[in-house]
Amino acid sequence: MRVLALVLLCLAAFGQPATTPQNDGQANQQKARTLVAQMITALGGQAYLTLQDSQIEGRTGVFYHGRSEGGGVFRRFWQWPGNERWEFTKQRDIVNLYVGDKAYETTFRGTQALDPNRDDALRRFMLRRHYALEIIARNWFSDPGTAFFYEGPGLAENHSVERVTIMNNKDEAVTLLIDTDSHLPVKKTFITRDPQTRDRDQIDEIYDNWKKIQGVSTPQNTLVSFNGDLYRQYFVTSVTYNSQLAASLFNPGPLNYDRSKQ
Repeated sequence: MRVLALVLLCLAAFGQPATTPQNDGQANQQKARTLVAQMITALGGQAYLTLQDSQIEGRTGVFYHGRSEGGGVFRRFWQWPGNERWEFTKQRDIVNLYVGDKAYETTFRGTQALDPNRDDALRRFMLRRHYALEIIARNWFSDPGTAFFYEGPGLAENHSVERVTIMNNKDEAVTLLIDTDSHLPVKKTFITRDPQTRDRDQIDEIYDNWKKIQGVSTPQNTLVSFNGDLYRQYFVTSVTYNSQLAASLFNPGPLNYDRSKQ
């Protein structure tokens, strides 16, 4: 219970809500921390905070300006803290691998390193990894430099929600819309700047159809939007947690990409 206790202790660090006007800011933070603590409990508490790996299978759709651009099956292997392997097609012959801040792709032409600065889709995916819910829950919540802001009730995706914004000590922020009844996250939003144009970009993730699997609440449907346009959609068909994934799954091997291969 040590990880859960640490997170909940940090979330409750401000004690009881303040009652004097000059301490409204402290009361606001305490309200936000309480909502986040309830969310962690709803996600699975200790089971959620101590996950070591997962295997997920399902289908994904790709959209451009809200219109379908196709999709297919996927298999995702994840290992804490920063390893991911995505296999596409039934033959599992297209693989995207993410190890920390490095990205690789393997096809019939071999394996190559990928550069997020040259691929907008990859850059967005790497941003989503950086702002992943498990990263926020484990690393941000327990950091004493993180600030919590309660932004009031609202309505999102036909759910009554409470809005909480969390900002870390690097001035990175996410806003969570937490279901008033289930305490599960309905939506997560973060804003970044395009490195080339400096335009403001907003990425939203919407979670739905939650199921309890091995003690962990897991969304079966996830929608991703970019600046208001539907961008990605994921439907989960099976999930397994803590199966002690082999380290070889996250080894890119030799970089032997050959563009001339037919």
